[in-house]
Amino acid sequence: MMDIVFVTNNQNKLTEIKNLVSSDYNILSLNDINFKDEIEETESTLKGNALLKAKHIHSKYGLNCFADDTGLEIDALNGKPGVYSARYAGPKCNACDNMNKVLFELKNIENRNAKFRTVISLILNSKQYFFEGECEGKILYNPTGKNGFGYDPIFSPKDSNLSFAQMDIKNKNQISHRAIAVKKLISFLSKIK
Repeated sequence: MMDIVFVTNNQNKLTEIKNLVSSDYNILSLNDINFKDEIEETESTLKGNALLKAKHIHSKYGLNCFADDTGLEIDALNGKPGVYSARYAGPKCNACDNMNKVLFELKNIENRNAKFRTVISLILNSKQYFFEGECEGKILYNPTGKNGFGYDPIFSPKDSNLSFAQMDIKNKNQISHRAIAVKKLISFLSKIK
């Protein structure tokens, strides 16, 4: 079984990933390797931030690892919040603040088209690889549902009348941006075993 570190402090992301990955891989959290610091996301792209986080852990511990960065890109806001999705409402904001800011900015706008985009950076045996996933949908007028995290209550994927927050993890993992990127990662890992 291969050990691989998922570079995140987000417990929700960790749960999603562990639900997708087969038992051939032992997904370790930052907690498992006793890494307690926050890695500041200072890059201007999702790919840059994902690589920055993976490189940080790889250079410190020499372990195989992967990191992701995800952004919500809204057409009417010219792709915002994008790379700043996690801190859209400011440095000390929470998910609710971020959602409220998006809903306020879209208040009188009919075009609600948006997409979630995830980029995963894998460092395996000191080589870098990237995997991407996208999920198109729209921004709802009000938060709906209690599951998920982040913008899930206001995002409804294409061809669905539910928000991500109304779906259970199994259904979300069939179609989500992160699931698509992770499936590409898993497919790649399975070929090099």
